[in-house]
Amino acid sequence: MSDAEGPIGVTTWHRHLFARVERWPWLKSLEESVSAVSQPLYDRHRDNLLVELMHGGRWAGHSLHAALSDLPIGFWAGTVVLDALGKDTSTDGGLDAAGTLSAAGLLAAAGTVATGFTDWTVSDGDDRRTGLFHGLLNLAGTALQGASLVARVNGHRRPAQVLGLASMAVTGAAGYVGGHLVQGKAVMVNRVATTTGPTRWVQAVEESDLPDGATAGVTVDGRQVMLHRSGDTVHAIDDLCSHAGALLSRGPVVDCVVTCPLHESRFDVRDGRIVRGPAHHPQPVLPTRLRNGWVEVRGSLPAARRKKS
Repeated sequence: MSDAEGPIGVTTWHRHLFARVERWPWLKSLEESVSAVSQPLYDRHRDNLLVELMHGGRWAGHSLHAALSDLPIGFWAGTVVLDALGKDTSTDGGLDAAGTLSAAGLLAAAGTVATGFTDWTVSDGDDRRTGLFHGLLNLAGTALQGASLVARVNGHRRPAQVLGLASMAVTGAAGYVGGHLVQGKAVMVNRVATTTGPTRWVQAVEESDLPDGATAGVTVDGRQVMLHRSGDTVHAIDDLCSHAGALLSRGPVVDCVVTCPLHESRFDVRDGRIVRGPAHHPQPVLPTRLRNGWVEVRGSLPAARRKKS
């Protein structure tokens, strides 16, 4: 059976599904409309500490959205279980246990939506459309859960259970789309987590081609490296931005701080630390030296040799 022309196989249906989602005209139009409003607002406030905290930033080490998303899913899953076991009735006339979990999930969803939308503003292309679809499903699941809580409060037990189950199903679908973004498309992951080499000193660029204040992007043993010269010192960090893989060497460098040309994260080239998000992970630093008219760099050290017994 041909994967290109035959029926969709059990191992490829998800690729076909998301390829179609990314081509939906209405989704593209909606993404452009939302971006036209949200992007200028984000750009205006990107230096605000609260915005960086919404990403998770340098302090958390990863996106807050991923962690917060577990809360509404967990609360609402508990609601479904209590409904199934018939434990959704109150003995004191107040909000029953299932309703309490439903309400807690709605409160948690507010933070999840806010952090997810903040992360969405620093996505691009097809990822942006798929991310918007993920967000729309989450909003639908939240709306269904809200309707379920209203029905529960008004004593309509069966409609509340049905709406709660529907909410959990839609939220689960949204979680699947979110999993595709992270594990299938590597959105919001550390792009330089596995870069190591070279294991020896390698000539990167002639010293005369890197005057004071100059920046260059080079490839050494297959690893993309950004070089920046400050006086007699040459600094080297991974050229691929840890946030989304843009080439940092194409961004401006001021006082040894480089700004990513894609989402404007800032890194100190001297130690790779994050100066401003949305990046969550610092840039790996490579040792450098000047030798025989060349700038040389090295990545990880060779493994220590075992002594012969």
